[in-house]
Amino acid sequence: MDVTAIIIAASIPSALTGFCFWLIEQRLQKREKKRDDEEKRRRAAEEKREKNREKQELFLVQGVGAAIALGEATARAVQRIPDANCNGDMHAALEYAAKVKHEQKDFLTKQGIGALFD
Repeated sequence: MDVTAIIIAASIPSALTGFCFWLIEQRLQKREKKRDDEEKRRRAAEEKREKNREKQELFLVQGVGAAIALGEATARAVQRIPDANCNGDMHAALEYAAKVKHEQKDFLTKQGIGALFD
């Protein structure tokens, strides 16, 4: 047997082993790319849900503000009716609504300023 035949005979198993490792590496890269794409989709969906939660929270705060404003306007309109006998409950409710409105506004202002510096 000549030296060239021995080199060729020895290089065939090495080439097959190298080819198998290349195939395995390609599969691992494909799997990793698929995992990365899935992670990006998951993050995008999570960000979308978070934005929707923030929007919902904003609508809830605006709805509470609107309900308080409507209640105050109704109470003040009823107080102006000459024949309406407003008891102390109406005045207490108006004071409580104003207090809650101001506390909520102060809280949201503090949260907004805190978010600016975080």
